[in-house]
Amino acid sequence: MADETDRDQPGQGRLAHAPADHPAQPRARVGVILSNLGTPDGTDYWSMRRYLSEFLSDSRVIDYPRWKWQPILQGIILTKRPFSSGRAYASIWNTERDESPLLTTTREQTEAVRAGLAALFGDSVMVDFCMRYGNPSTESVIRRMQAAGCERIVFFPLYPQYAGATTATANDQAFRALMKLKWQPSIRTVPAYYDHPLYIDALARSVEAVYAGMERRPEHLITSYHGVPKRYLMEGDPYHCQCRKTSRLLRDRLGMSDDELKVTFQSKFGPEEWLQPYTVEEVARMARAGTRRIAIMAPAFSSDCVETLEEINEEIRESFLHAGGEEFTYIPCLNAGDAHVAMLIDILCRELQGWAVPAAG
Repeated sequence: MADETDRDQPGQGRLAHAPADHPAQPRARVGVILSNLGTPDGTDYWSMRRYLSEFLSDSRVIDYPRWKWQPILQGIILTKRPFSSGRAYASIWNTERDESPLLTTTREQTEAVRAGLAALFGDSVMVDFCMRYGNPSTESVIRRMQAAGCERIVFFPLYPQYAGATTATANDQAFRALMKLKWQPSIRTVPAYYDHPLYIDALARSVEAVYAGMERRPEHLITSYHGVPKRYLMEGDPYHCQCRKTSRLLRDRLGMSDDELKVTFQSKFGPEEWLQPYTVEEVARMARAGTRRIAIMAPAFSSDCVETLEEINEEIRESFLHAGGEEFTYIPCLNAGDAHVAMLIDILCRELQGWAVPAAG
C-alpha cells in the first residue's frame, strides 16, 4: 500500500517512514513453486545412496519405527540397492544434460508455465520448481523466492492423485522450510486434480494420438499407478479411490468398456501387501490368457521418470512379451505437452485469485 511501503515499484525499495539505514527490500511478488518427487545428482553409487537414503528415510514413504527401519536401511538395503538403482537410472539418463529425465521435464514444464503466467500477470509472479528429494531442494527454492520478495507462495505438488507418500510429504517439506524463516511468506498448497476436466482430456488426447498412428488397436489399455501399501487405504488415504475415479473418467471420455481399460499398481516395495493388481503380474496373466496387444500409461506421474521409462517400458514390457504378448505400447506421460501446461496454468490461475492481479493488456 502506498502509505506503508514503496515496494510496489520495480527493483529494490524502502519501507515508507523507515529510517535511512533500513535494509532495502525487494518489491512484493507472488511465487509459484512446482514440486516434483526428486532425482539423484548422478548414477554413481554415492549419488544414488544419498538420494535413496533421503527418500527411504521419509516416514511418509516407509512408516516403520525408525529404530527398527534405519539399521535395515543403512546397513543392508543401501549397501546393494544403489548399484541396481544406478543401473536403472543409467539406462534412461539424459546424457546430453547429465541429468535424469524427470529433472529435464520438470524444468521444461516450469519454463512453459512461467511463460504462460507472465503473459497473464507480467513479472509480478515468479515461477520456479523444487524436488522433495535431491536438488533443487524445497528449502533452497523457498529461501530464494523469499529473498526475491515473494511474500505469498502457491506450492503445487505435481501429483494428480493425493497420497500421503507424495502430496503430503511434499507439503511437509515446504512447511519445514517455513519453520526456519524469520519472516514466513503466506502459502497456499494446491489440492489434487485427479478429476479436473482438462487433466482427463489431456490424458484422453494422449491416448488418441498414439492410437491414431497404429495399424492395430490394442485390445486393452492399462492405467498403471504407483503403488502404496494396502494398509494406507484402510487408514484413510484417498489415493486408491482417486486413481479409480481418474480411470473411470478416462474410460468414459474415451468411450471404452469396463473390460477395455484396466487399473493396476506398480513399484511394490517390502514384504506387506500393496494395492493390487500388481502391473508386472497382471500383464503377464493377460498374455497367458491370450491377450496379444496392450497399451499402458501412467496417469499418476506428471513427468516420465525411472518408474515409467525403465520399470514400465523395460521390466513390465519384458514381463508381457515373455508371457506370450506380441505388441506392447507405452504411452508417455503428459510431460511438457501443450494440453498439460494449459491445465497447470488453469489450476494456478484459480489458486492465484486474490493474490495476483492480471497485467493490463
